[in-house]
Amino acid sequence: MNSLINGIHHVTALASDAQRNVDFYVGILGLRMVKKTINFDAPDVYHLYYGDEVGSPGTILTFFPYAGLVRGRKGIGQLTYTAFSIPTASLSYWMDRLTEFNIPFSGPYRRFDENYLRFEDYDGMGVELVATSADSRPGWDNGKIPAEYAVRGFHTVSLNQRTVDRTVALLTDPMQHTLVAEENGILRFQAGEGGPGNFVDVVHAPQDTRALQGAGSVHHLAFSTDTDESQLEIREQLLSAGYQPTEVLDRQYFHSIYYREPGGILFEIATNPPGFAVDEAPDALGTALKLPEWYEPRRAKIEAELPEIKI
Repeated sequence: MNSLINGIHHVTALASDAQRNVDFYVGILGLRMVKKTINFDAPDVYHLYYGDEVGSPGTILTFFPYAGLVRGRKGIGQLTYTAFSIPTASLSYWMDRLTEFNIPFSGPYRRFDENYLRFEDYDGMGVELVATSADSRPGWDNGKIPAEYAVRGFHTVSLNQRTVDRTVALLTDPMQHTLVAEENGILRFQAGEGGPGNFVDVVHAPQDTRALQGAGSVHHLAFSTDTDESQLEIREQLLSAGYQPTEVLDRQYFHSIYYREPGGILFEIATNPPGFAVDEAPDALGTALKLPEWYEPRRAKIEAELPEIKI
């Protein structure tokens, strides 16, 4: 049976300052701002999307920056580290770049036969760069970081759990992931064809404290599916397995359902279409504040209340 889930679609996190968030992910990591919009449930807060040059699923990291939000705490029941893929030969480049921008890092470490660096963004969100030769996705030559060194997209997400059995059952049964490796209390699962961007690491960490959500915390993890029809099929499988996914919600650039996995982490299934070019030309992604049509009558008020950000 072919998997209906392709891998990671996006990761959404919380931040405390919009400009500092842009400075880190665009200015230091070299991601592209692919969409500047608002939190549909709180229109006085940005929703910022970063990714590759064209906003491909599997590259998209998004943030809700709430001004002055208190920092969260990593721990049980949370996606603690979001890992990006970089070319093997770029590891020393990134060590030098992080040093240049005064970003403390640790490593290189080794996990599943690949080297990686570990650090945090300005709010304490856990970030990793995994050096791999297994990622054929192109880099973006953005004028700051040469394409041969650039981030390719996601590699892995790490889910910290006190117990793992029920999360494993969810991933392997209705979500059709396959266990591909195990090392030092880490279970690695892959979706679809596998490879960077399709890995989920379930970390058995019974001694950790419970996570607290705040700035630097991941809000939810979204998985990718190809069509509205495949999303509905996944939803039925989740219902049959005893989960309570939401109805389908229109997120303008994809359609979504949400549900909690047994450890408490919020999961989403997001469709690949319609994509980020639905309301902006590919060469203009992220340059204008985009609002869903139901907020357009309030544009002047919304723009006046949002802080100015420079890309």
